[in-house]
Amino acid sequence: MSIAQLQRRDLILFDLDGTLVDSAADLYRAMNISLEKLHFPVVTEDQIRAWVGKGAAKLCETVLKYLFEDASPQQHTLLLNTFVDVYAQELCVNTQVYEGVLPFLDYCQAHGIIMACVTNKPEQLARGILDILSLSSYFKMVVGGDTLPERKPHPLPLLHCMQSQNVAAAQTLMIGDSSNDVEAARRAGIDCIVVSYGYNHGENIYDCQPQQVVDRLVELVEEDQIRRQA
Repeated sequence: MSIAQLQRRDLILFDLDGTLVDSAADLYRAMNISLEKLHFPVVTEDQIRAWVGKGAAKLCETVLKYLFEDASPQQHTLLLNTFVDVYAQELCVNTQVYEGVLPFLDYCQAHGIIMACVTNKPEQLARGILDILSLSSYFKMVVGGDTLPERKPHPLPLLHCMQSQNVAAAQTLMIGDSSNDVEAARRAGIDCIVVSYGYNHGENIYDCQPQQVVDRLVELVEEDQIRRQA
């Protein structure tokens, strides 16, 4: 049974990378440009796809752990600053909106559901991607990994959106692609649906026992239309 129940949702919170957009190719590109600038060894796109999802700082930490036995805090700061600068210059060379996302956003907007983007990506970069891909108009709020003192899997970003929009947990839904999203939703006391195609740090999304997994977000539109006609 679907837990979407869109008729009773006043607020839907969306993760960005791996949920709304496939950004791994650009993250890979920016990472290797950054590594080359610092004369570090490079990594593969498959590795980046397995490592993304917990924010830029965690990605850089994972890359350095793979490359060096004992990476220093100074190396981490250097790589992080370089990576963010490089990535910010060209956010959307190959980044694309996943199939099935736009029909779902349009449907939610048409039915008056408030939408917010809650990501661990720095807020400025998240807003940049949403602007370039013409997604900004859908979202009343954008909360990045650096917007608040805590980031997912801490529930604070989710609770912040609910409080800002004055929406209760029962009327709120989280949609993401990783264990971070599932855990944040559980801790915030809200329902969570995850997509099967995203980034989950190389782990099977079913391992974190999500309430529901969908292959495309447009499936939720089809479910809701059937429910409304019943």
